[in-house]
Amino acid sequence: MNLDTAKEALKKYFGYDSFRPMQADIIRKVYEGKDTLVLMPTGGGKSICYQIPAVTLPGITIVVSPLISLMKDQVEGLRANGIRAAFLNSSLNDADQRKVEEETLSGKLDLLYVSPEKLVSQNFLPFLKSARPNLFAIDEAHCISSWGHDFRPEYTQMRFLKNEFREVPIIALTATADKLTRKDIVSQLKLRQPEIFVASFDRPNLSLEVRPGQRRLEQITSFIKKRPKQPGIIYCLSRRNTEELAEKLQEKGIDAAHYHAGMNADERTGIQEDFINDRTEVICATVAFGMGIDKSNVRWVIHYNLPKNIESYYQEIGRSGRDGAQADTLLFYSYNDVMVLQDILQKNESDMLDLKLAKLDRMRQYAEAVGCRRRILLSYFGEDVKEDCGNCDICKNPPKAFDGTVIAQKALSAIHRLRQQVGMTILIDVLRGSGKKDILERGYQNIKTYGAGRDIPFLEWQHYFQQLLNMGYIEIAHDQHGAVQLTPASQRVLFEGEKVQLVRFATIKERQEKDKARAKEAAKPQRVRDDLFEKLRQLRIQLARERGVPPYIIFNDATLEEMAATRPMTDEEMKQVSGVGERKLHLYGSYFIDAIIEFVGPASSRGKTSTYQVTHDMYQRGLSVEAIAEKRQLNVTTIYSHLAILYEQGSEIALDELVSPEIVNKVLKSLRYLQEPYLLKDIFDYLNEQVPYHQIRLALAYEKRQSSVDN
Repeated sequence: MNLDTAKEALKKYFGYDSFRPMQADIIRKVYEGKDTLVLMPTGGGKSICYQIPAVTLPGITIVVSPLISLMKDQVEGLRANGIRAAFLNSSLNDADQRKVEEETLSGKLDLLYVSPEKLVSQNFLPFLKSARPNLFAIDEAHCISSWGHDFRPEYTQMRFLKNEFREVPIIALTATADKLTRKDIVSQLKLRQPEIFVASFDRPNLSLEVRPGQRRLEQITSFIKKRPKQPGIIYCLSRRNTEELAEKLQEKGIDAAHYHAGMNADERTGIQEDFINDRTEVICATVAFGMGIDKSNVRWVIHYNLPKNIESYYQEIGRSGRDGAQADTLLFYSYNDVMVLQDILQKNESDMLDLKLAKLDRMRQYAEAVGCRRRILLSYFGEDVKEDCGNCDICKNPPKAFDGTVIAQKALSAIHRLRQQVGMTILIDVLRGSGKKDILERGYQNIKTYGAGRDIPFLEWQHYFQQLLNMGYIEIAHDQHGAVQLTPASQRVLFEGEKVQLVRFATIKERQEKDKARAKEAAKPQRVRDDLFEKLRQLRIQLARERGVPPYIIFNDATLEEMAATRPMTDEEMKQVSGVGERKLHLYGSYFIDAIIEFVGPASSRGKTSTYQVTHDMYQRGLSVEAIAEKRQLNVTTIYSHLAILYEQGSEIALDELVSPEIVNKVLKSLRYLQEPYLLKDIFDYLNEQVPYHQIRLALAYEKRQSSVDN
C-alpha cells in the first residue's frame, strides 16, 4: 500500500487535497505494520491517521473509544462520507448488536468502534479473532496512565492486545499527554519500538484570554451577545453552578441549557442532541459534557472556574474551533477557585495527591502569567517555542519587561551545578546564599552560584522561576520529587547568547490591579460574517433537519466560510473547497451552488458562464432534463434544481412541462398546514410521500415567483 492510494482516499472520502503535518508519515508507519504513539491537539486530525488505513487496507480496523456518544457521532460522520462504519456498545439491543457482528464477520465494514469495557470482556476475544483486524486504534490513550489527568482502570487491561495479536499494529492517540504519560502509554500497551509522533499543539485559530473573576455574569452576557448565533460551552465547577448560570442567562434572553452527570440519561441525551443540531446555542456544563461531542462549529469556550490542570483546560478549549475557523476562549480566575480545588483534591484524592496539587499549581501559574499564554501551553507539552503568539490577551497588551538574561543565567547555572536534582525551594536558597542546615550539610555552599542572587528577595525569585517555567526554559520532573530540570531552550540561554525578557514583581502586581479594574469592560469586538455565510448556514440547518443529522455533518463552519469567500458556482469549483468530498458533493453540492448563485444572481459577474446558465442554454435548445444531466454528468435532481432557481428569477422556463398544475396546486395547499420555513421533507411527509422532491421544489419556485410579482 502506498501514499498515493492514501491521498486518493483522503480526497474521495473527506474532500481534502493534502494531509496535515505528520499524517502522511503516521499512515506510512501503519502501512509498514509499526506501532505508533500519536500526540495531536484536539481538532488536529488524529482520526484521519487510522481512518485512511481503515478504508485502504484489507480487513477491519478496531477503534477503542471511551464514550458512547462520541462513537455515535464519529460513525454518523463516517457514513455521511461514504465509509462503512459501525459501533458496538451497551446502547444497542441484541438484534442490532447481532447485525453489526454479522456485518463485521462478512467483511462489510471498514471500521468498528468499541468501548474499552466491550474490548476487554471475556466473550469478545473469540469474535475479535474471527474479525481478523488489520489495526487497533486506541483513542484517548492517556486514560491508560495513572500519571495522566483522566486515568481509567479498564484501559490498563488492554495490554492483552499485544499478546493475542502480536502482528497487528497498534496506534495509540491522545490530545493531552506530558512526557511521563507518554512513557507510561508505551509501557502499558506493550508497544514494540513504537514511532512516537508529537505534532505541534499549537491551535493558532484559538484566541486565549484570562480575566479576573469579578462580575462574571455581566461579562459572560456581554461576551455571548457579541457573538449571536455562535454556539459555545461554559464549563462550571459544580452542578449547581451550571443550573443557576443557565437560568440567569435565560432571563437575559440567551438560549442556554445546563448539563451535568446528576441528570438522568434521557435529559442529558436530549440536551446534547439539541446542542449538536444547533437547536440550543449555549451549554452550561460540568466537565461531564464535551468529551463525546464531535461538533466542529463550537465558536467559543468559557471556563467559569479554574480547571484542575492544564491537560483538562487544553482539552476543553480544544472543543472550540475544531473546523479551523477562528474561535475564542475565556478563563475566569480567582484565588478562591484554587482554594476550593485544593480542598476537593485533599478530600477526595488519595492516589497521586502531590502530583495533582502540583498540576493545579501550574494551572494557577498559567492564569497569573505575564507572558504569552500560548507559549506556556506549548512548553507544558514539551514544545520548544521561541516566538509569542500575538493572539492572547498578554500579547495584545504586554506588560513592561526588562532584560532578565543575567538573572536567568544565574538560575539555569544553579540548576546545572546542582545536577538537576533539587526542587525550586532549595534552588532559591542556594542562589540567595542561605545558611540553612540542610544546605550546608549537602555542601551546596561550595558551588559557584551559591549566593549569586542574594540581592533578590525569595518571593521575587519565585516569580522569576515561574516565568522561566512558563516560557519553557525549565521543567519540573514530577517522577523525581519535583526536581527542576533544564530544557533545550535553556541551553540556548547558557551557551548561545539567547536573551530572556522578564517582568518585575512590582509590574505584575500593578497589572493585576489594572486587570481587575477592566473586568467590567466588554471583551473583544464582534467578528463580522457576511450575509452569504449566514444564508449558507441557514441552508445547512434546513438540510440537517430534513435528513435528521447534526448540521456540522453536512459541512463545517470553515467549509462554509470558504464557500462564502470563493463563491463556487459549478461542481468543479465546489470540489476545490476544502471539506467537499465526492459523496458530499453528490448529496449537497447542488443545494449550496443554488444558494450561492441565488445570492449573486444567475449570471456571475466573475467573467464566467455560471452552471445555471449552461443548463438554461441547453434547455432552450430543446434538450430534456435527462439529456442535460447526462451531457453535464450531473444528477437529474441537480438539473431540476437549476431550472427551479432560474424560473424563480424570471427566466423563460415552461414550468407546466416539468410539473403539472395539479401537483403545484396540491403542494401550495399543503403550505397552509405547515410552518415556515417550509422544509421539503415536511411537505413530502404531509403529501404521504406521493410527490417527488424535485416536483415539490418546482412548485415552491412557482410560489416564490408569484409572490415577487404580486409584491
